[in-house]
Amino acid sequence: MDDLKPFLRLGISTCLLGEHVRYDGGHKLDRFLRDILGEFVEYVPVCPEVEAGFETPREAFRLVGEPDSPRFITARSKVDYTDRMRSWSRKRVADLEKENLCGFVFKSKSPSSGMERVKVYTNKGMPEKKGVGVFAKAFMDRFPHLPVEEEGRLNDARLRENFIERIFALARWKALVEKRKSRGNLVKFHTQQKLLILSHSPKHYTLLGRLVARAKEVAPTELYREYQRHLMEGMKLTATPRKHINVLQHCMGYFKKALSADEKQELLGHFDDYRKGHVPLIVPITLINHYVRKYDEPYLKDQYYLHPHPMELKLRNHA
Repeated sequence: MDDLKPFLRLGISTCLLGEHVRYDGGHKLDRFLRDILGEFVEYVPVCPEVEAGFETPREAFRLVGEPDSPRFITARSKVDYTDRMRSWSRKRVADLEKENLCGFVFKSKSPSSGMERVKVYTNKGMPEKKGVGVFAKAFMDRFPHLPVEEEGRLNDARLRENFIERIFALARWKALVEKRKSRGNLVKFHTQQKLLILSHSPKHYTLLGRLVARAKEVAPTELYREYQRHLMEGMKLTATPRKHINVLQHCMGYFKKALSADEKQELLGHFDDYRKGHVPLIVPITLINHYVRKYDEPYLKDQYYLHPHPMELKLRNHA
């Protein structure tokens, strides 16, 4: 996947890389993000509060007011810096558009960078976890289809896998866009992604198939724009065991005539064990990859569903 490296640019809250930029002078190093995923992506660090001119250490900020449009205020002295932070955020996201990012990892609970459930201190007394950080909101408003996550949510194995599948899929798309916009290139791309898309959203699998089928009727620029939008919408939906079983059965169909009775039984047994939660997805996937090599199955060889991201990330090892 080295050919994707130039396209795998990921925005990230600076403190997650171990930099001492937090209000208390500390950091929130995430070793998975820095040391493991960091081997495959180029990070573009952003610390809204430091980059907006606030020193380190500094007085903590909090969101105050209505959850839909809170103010960005210092916690102790009650100084309102909302306009300053919003103005900086608008400029920063405009600059980030030039970075050609595949996604962003935000710092959870942060009044500037929290993606969701940030505390908002209202007149009702207890804070409500309904806010979005000022910079995070500006970023997501500007890039509504770009994959985004928080480091806390990435501790959930399925959410982590979903996010990383999305950024790798988007990197492959960006590599395609670098080429000449042609129906043939799009058909090839779609063919290789089909089973991966199906594992996330049967609806978008059908929708994208229809879009590609009428490619000659649509101007290339519009065709590519629509394809990317629907691709990222579909990939955002989490793959579930039920969806995976559907795709695994599709895979089996490509060499069911070649498999011996014992091989069929073994494969179906692994499907059932995965469905029941006894083994992780990597078990049936590994066996299918074995049969793909053994029987030289050409269609499945090119399916990114069987290798959507580097093996070193161990994303399909959870039950």
